[in-house]
Amino acid sequence: MKTMTLPNSTHDSSNIILGLMRIAPLTDDQIRALWGSARDLGINFFDHADVYGDTPHECERRFGDAVTLTSSERDDVVLQSKVGIRDGYWDFSTEHILESVDESLKALKTDHLDILLLHRPDILVEPDEVAAAFDALESAGKVKNFGVSNQMPLQVELLKRSVRQPLIVNQVQLSITHAPILAQGVAANMAGLDQSIDRDNQLVEYARINDIVLQAWSPFQKGFFDGVFLGDRENYGALNTALDELAAKYDVEPAAIAVAWITRHPANMQVVLGTTNVDHLRASAAGSDVPLTRPEWYRLFTAAGHQLP
Repeated sequence: MKTMTLPNSTHDSSNIILGLMRIAPLTDDQIRALWGSARDLGINFFDHADVYGDTPHECERRFGDAVTLTSSERDDVVLQSKVGIRDGYWDFSTEHILESVDESLKALKTDHLDILLLHRPDILVEPDEVAAAFDALESAGKVKNFGVSNQMPLQVELLKRSVRQPLIVNQVQLSITHAPILAQGVAANMAGLDQSIDRDNQLVEYARINDIVLQAWSPFQKGFFDGVFLGDRENYGALNTALDELAAKYDVEPAAIAVAWITRHPANMQVVLGTTNVDHLRASAAGSDVPLTRPEWYRLFTAAGHQLP
């Protein structure tokens, strides 16, 4: 398992993250088995959000009830959570951020979060409100580091006018087939080509310039919650053929190649795996160590339907 030091922090983190948004239906024993398997694989980064579950903080609470961490174990892992999504609206107000973090800490049974992300953009954001919350959380030792999720460069810049702390993470949707943040760059100035439309304002380049780690969620999704491309030979036959051939070459499952396609990028991205199946976790996480070549990476890129002008 490859590790990385997150910018502007002291965290040595795996480049594979276990996302815990689906654990609510699991038993305590199943949650512990998932946790133990992740740790055995070398995963030390665990992603939560206050909104995960059928009720606020449900998945955080299920995790906190099932997994008891000693002081040394807590020091060895990175716990990340997110705040801002409410029932039918977004809320980055000082009051909500502070209240939600307190509930997250209580649910997770820990005294601090290693990273707190603003969960998607709040169009009504007031950066001074966010800054007040971040300052209070940092000074109280409740949150060590901060970041955002699904935010564009100028949205981050707006926050930085008020927020003192480095924003070290941006969690975004990315897979081989859902890759506008990468595909647009190679097609710039190509009139009439949908791929050339800039929907993300050079999000990847901005992150690299500003030492922000991109965390890729839904690494197997065709598009925006359209199902997975793995095994979909009707719509992605060439891609699945390439995945199968590279999986055989590297002696891994095709899911590992899909993960490796993301971790191969020089932006040093992390991949969020949201499975609750231990076997799927093991198969996918193996992509952390697969060294795809440049021709292999571009083969997958074009097999997924992206164009090289």
